Amino acid sequence: MAQWNIPACISYDLVNATAWVRIMRPRVLNALNDEAFAGLVMALEQAFGDSDVRSIILVGEGGRAFSTGGDLKEMAATDADGAEASERLACDLFDALRECTKPVIAAVDGYCVGGGFEIALLCDMILATDQSRFALPEVRRSLMPDPGLLELPRLMPPGELMSLLLTGRFMTAARGHELGFIQQLFPNRDALLDGVQQIGDEIALGAPMAVMAYRQLIRYGRSMPIDGARRLRDVWWDRIKNSEDRLEGPRAFAEKRSPVWKGR
Repeated sequence: MAQWNIPACISYDLVNATAWVRIMRPRVLNALNDEAFAGLVMALEQAFGDSDVRSIILVGEGGRAFSTGGDLKEMAATDADGAEASERLACDLFDALRECTKPVIAAVDGYCVGGGFEIALLCDMILATDQSRFALPEVRRSLMPDPGLLELPRLMPPGELMSLLLTGRFMTAARGHELGFIQQLFPNRDALLDGVQQIGDEIALGAPMAVMAYRQLIRYGRSMPIDGARRLRDVWWDRIKNSEDRLEGPRAFAEKRSPVWKGR
């Protein structure tokens, strides 16, 4: 496996088959500067390239915020060329999340704002503490969201979306859970971290190729006509039914043991 020089503002740890990627800028509520954007991409690439990693968890350090998005203080101090370079780095991160082949879970504790909210939206699941708050305040800074305008309309009713985007106001985790873009709520940070690790462990029980196929079909098939989604499903099924794991699953069941997945 390639070794990556991930910057100190991002930490990377492997627990069981789950890669934990932490944003380590708690003093600025995990706001993302250029180094942090680049570090997150590096951490994701490391997880994608490691066959021992079956899922990825993104979390903010400190307990006050998942992330408050781009570091506006640093943004205000840069010139036009620097701002354009920062925007490219953010887009690189968004693209890495869109194109990843392994499940990514956002563990949100505290503020999840702007680009931080958009990172969470590009994950496959969002789990949050009860005290977490979500907002896309770009309209108040003459900025424009990317996933916030492209992904969130697929997840929220139009009126709720207009209320969130046009006012820049905060939404509670409870309301996000009611609307369905948050999958599970937890009473505190410790319960959240235990809960996301449990989901990572459960994902690791599935056959790797099947997990990848399901993720791709859910992510891309939902925007296709049913015939197109069926063709995509057939492509993946041809790969799975001719794999070693397709034989291992039923064999392990018959032998009353846990499967030994090869991912091929």
